[in-house]
Amino acid sequence: MTALTLSTAAAPGLRADAIVIGVAKDTASKSQGLVVAPGAEAVDKAYDGRLAGVLETLGASGAEGEVTKLPAPSGFKAPIVVAVGLGAQPEKDASFDGEALRRAAGVAARTLAGAKKAAFALPLAEAADAGVVGEGVLLGAYSFDAYKEKGGAKAKNGKAPLAEAVLLGGKPRDKAYKAAVERAAAVAEELNRARDLVNTPPNDLDPEAFAAIAQAAAKEHGIKVQVLDEKALAKGGYGGILGVGAGSAAGPRLVKLSYTSSKATKSLAFVGKGITYDSGGISLKPAGHNETMKCDMAGAAAVFAAVVAAARLGLEVNVTGWLALAENMPSGSATRPGDVLRMYSGKTVEVLNTDAEGRLVLADALWAASQEKPDAIIDVATLTGAMMLALGSRTYGVMANDDAFRASVHEAAEEVGEPAWPMPLPEHLRKGMDSATADIANMGERMGGGLVAGLFLREFVGEGIAWAHLDIAGPAYNESGPFGYTPKGGTGTAVRTLVRVAELTAAGDLG
Repeated sequence: MTALTLSTAAAPGLRADAIVIGVAKDTASKSQGLVVAPGAEAVDKAYDGRLAGVLETLGASGAEGEVTKLPAPSGFKAPIVVAVGLGAQPEKDASFDGEALRRAAGVAARTLAGAKKAAFALPLAEAADAGVVGEGVLLGAYSFDAYKEKGGAKAKNGKAPLAEAVLLGGKPRDKAYKAAVERAAAVAEELNRARDLVNTPPNDLDPEAFAAIAQAAAKEHGIKVQVLDEKALAKGGYGGILGVGAGSAAGPRLVKLSYTSSKATKSLAFVGKGITYDSGGISLKPAGHNETMKCDMAGAAAVFAAVVAAARLGLEVNVTGWLALAENMPSGSATRPGDVLRMYSGKTVEVLNTDAEGRLVLADALWAASQEKPDAIIDVATLTGAMMLALGSRTYGVMANDDAFRASVHEAAEEVGEPAWPMPLPEHLRKGMDSATADIANMGERMGGGLVAGLFLREFVGEGIAWAHLDIAGPAYNESGPFGYTPKGGTGTAVRTLVRVAELTAAGDLG
């Protein structure tokens, strides 16, 4: 991963491949021109205060994500200046929005693939800004190259990711700045681990392989781990996970990761959908819908990464992660539409559609998590296409059994730059899942399908436990081009939300 350092050095004398600065749209003047953002004063001075004008001549507007390169001034030890747009200039006495800084840093880091060292002279008004810039750099520099012919280090267009980023204006001896950068490194590294898992082909990441990766990470970071295989799942009565995995030669797994703090007074459970490949089962997906189904374990990847991040940060909260892992395949042993499964909770479910499998594995894991009576449960899943229709490809839905808890989770998501939107759980939709054969069916009304799925999951949450459901079907896998700090492919969506919820819970600040 790209190395992050803080420095008080002046930009002109720093040996680097590039100096990154921020520019913004001047909304305060009638000209609506360009302004150079704080942090780049020394660079602007070297252009005799005319840097904004030079950039405008080159076509720069300050729009978010826009990159303009120009030769560095005489006397600089870096050959080029990279100006990245921050969007609208903040109002007087206000600082740049953290997400704008994060995105700008990510764009610059991706642009500088192949460089050994870059100095980032972006606005750092406080320690938190160093954290978001550092996070943006580390997420933007990400590249998945394990299966490229030349392997490992080679990245975009044959170039290795940016090797080192120096954050100018940071205070290397200041505890707050050091802590912000260390947090950014821990969270980004684990988020990138989640991205790697989502991007790994399903022939190399079946439930057993995923469980082995989780075991190795748990051992490294002092996390307790328990893995239930087919025999243990059958003995325990986990009918949902077993039913979904019944059609695959690769057996299902339920992985429990437990991070505990001696100073914790609160406990959280995170539950992740981990369908390592989703063919739809007997209810086979149509042509054109299978190619990206390796991403159907993105929820489990996010939960795994968040638990490890919590351990690395030493958060004073107990966090348990449940990874419900299965491969959904059609075969002679696969669950059929019309079959009835007895779940871990004892409830029976009539399976009307085997492509509504995520809610089945989550139901077992949610009930298992509930038995430990945590203060709150959050599940994460690429659950429904309906949520993508409702919110698009960059925003995930948040449902909950408690309005205040839903609002707190939504606020945490927005705080860390993960677009989310609160969604309801309308009671009238529950009737559509009534079954003449079983306690409940796994399908209900087609309209509002994402909400129906949430209502199904609610049935398997223990009484009196605050619960939220994050349907990340849209933003978990980016099929278009990269933007900001988000690459094409696996995105690691929800990792930062879960970590932030854990931090707020540890501090007693979660509403």
